[in-house]
Amino acid sequence: MTVVDAHIHQWDPLSTPREFSGLAKLFRYLPIPLDVAKKLAPKLDREFVGDPEPFIHPYLPADYRTDVGDVPVEAIVHIEVEWSGKGQLAPANETRWVASLPFGVDTPALGAIVGAGDPTAPGFAELLDAHQSASPLFRGIRTRVEYHPDKHIRGHNRPPGVLATPAFLEGFGVLAERKLSFEAWVYSHQIPEVTALARRYPDVTIILNHLGTPAGIFGPVGRETGKNPGQRRELFLTWRDDLTALATHPNVVAKISGLMMPILGHPVPPRGEPTPVPVLLERISPMLHHALDVFGADRLIWGSNFPVDKPITTIGNAAEAIATALTDHGADATALDQVFRTNAQRLYNLADF
Repeated sequence: MTVVDAHIHQWDPLSTPREFSGLAKLFRYLPIPLDVAKKLAPKLDREFVGDPEPFIHPYLPADYRTDVGDVPVEAIVHIEVEWSGKGQLAPANETRWVASLPFGVDTPALGAIVGAGDPTAPGFAELLDAHQSASPLFRGIRTRVEYHPDKHIRGHNRPPGVLATPAFLEGFGVLAERKLSFEAWVYSHQIPEVTALARRYPDVTIILNHLGTPAGIFGPVGRETGKNPGQRRELFLTWRDDLTALATHPNVVAKISGLMMPILGHPVPPRGEPTPVPVLLERISPMLHHALDVFGADRLIWGSNFPVDKPITTIGNAAEAIATALTDHGADATALDQVFRTNAQRLYNLADF
């Protein structure tokens, strides 16, 4: 069975404008070891990335080919990542840049591109047109709306509840008119906002990234999140109930990605010593079992979230842990094929794969 990796990032913070380009250049050129230099970064950034090493170097198709190892990935979906160029049409330059990368020769093919876009911003319709002009592989947008009530957890500089504001909803209507999809990356307490958005726009495909990112579910993060087993249990139960409500909307698909993000509370292992499959399996199985129960195999899609998840484990370990957890809960070969390949082909219109 070949697979589609429906969530990877490509970047070059040294030659393209990224929000983390400044720190990348600082870390790259300071004449001191990286593990010393990283202490110069804010604590909430250090905790979010776990290990800054993947962020200070370009991450391009050949780097992904190395990381994917023996996992038989035939195509990937690039998801926007903090492009910071000037001007309201600047995010379309990321789409154009990704489309120019050397995919599909001795690397997996580029199947689709999800660009950045803010429905509240002036010129949003023109930006969508610019994305579509930049590449025929453009399929939709992701908007930076992640917010956490623990101020010591990294989020975007947006107020809570932005998904329900009149400005966002008005812009979202433009997305709906163009029949483009929306990737919702939120923290888990924001899942009800995604549910309300799905209810209001039932014809828009909404793809929940990272199963809703319940920060602290595996261990303490920030100042007051996931500090003890009781708090983590409460976090899981709230996430479980909110995900159940979201799954009642058939236009929503959940992406099994980002479950190895450090912000979930994973201990960060020494560089080069990835967290083994049995440990990952013990942590993520309850989440995956519930996601399979409420969404079904036909509305789940797998993505590696590399290189963001790289500080915790490898693509191979993550894919094996996810496939094992789903199989343990009743997923057969057909269901695994849906999660790892055919659902992504359908959702992102990967007609050639």
